[in-house]
Amino acid sequence: MANLLTISPKPTTLFLYRNLSNPISKLINKPQLRGPRHCMSMAANPTTKVVPAIIVGGGRVGRALQDMGNGDDLLIKRGEAVPLDFVGPILVCTRNDDLDSVLQLTPQPRWPDLVFFQNGMLEPWFQSKGLGDADQVLAYFAVAKLGEPPIDGKTDTNPEGLTAAYGKWASAVAQRLQAGGLTCKVSNLIAELASAAAAEKGVVFEEGIEDRLCAYSRAVAHFPTAVKEFKWRNGWFYSLSEKAVSEGKSDPCPLHTAWLRELKIV
Repeated sequence: MANLLTISPKPTTLFLYRNLSNPISKLINKPQLRGPRHCMSMAANPTTKVVPAIIVGGGRVGRALQDMGNGDDLLIKRGEAVPLDFVGPILVCTRNDDLDSVLQLTPQPRWPDLVFFQNGMLEPWFQSKGLGDADQVLAYFAVAKLGEPPIDGKTDTNPEGLTAAYGKWASAVAQRLQAGGLTCKVSNLIAELASAAAAEKGVVFEEGIEDRLCAYSRAVAHFPTAVKEFKWRNGWFYSLSEKAVSEGKSDPCPLHTAWLRELKIV
């Protein structure tokens, strides 16, 4: 179940924090979380299988993301429609002012696969379009010129890197960035499940649970991951979701539930 320990927290109004720096920004909670893996090559490691993606925008960032793939991505330029039958994330790397056009050219059934790399406060726009909990990337890296490798935004304060991803495609985005030599934190399905468990059992976890579980995941990164013994593992968390929903309450583990449905486990 290691894969279900790699999701980032819900974005908030931290766009002000991010925009004090520069390159590309995105909204994410807890930008100080530790635990990304580090890769050193710019091109995707041939042994790393990067999830194929549709990349919207052929500028510096879009081309850099394409270079990190395994050669089976689909690059969509401005004004081109997003196909319905290409399964995978849709990485949106356009200017903010082009987002209305991108959405119009994307079939509505594919909207849940959109991953936004834009700067600034996007939540009002998301709400106006009914996108709600859209996938986002807080990208602390810069691409100086088209075709040049990106520069990771590591600092003396955060030498582990600051880039973070949120949403159902967060792990796939992190894998792509790491294959290209960048750092990316993906954390906090951990926080979601820990919070639900703490509320149900009346316990308090020690601080740093995300760091500890991410460290363990890295230590056994070679081990194949899968949803196993559902009744005894993920099933307990899903039962909390079912209980809450049946009582008219909000799902305490919405990300967990969404992933289980995506995998057709529930």
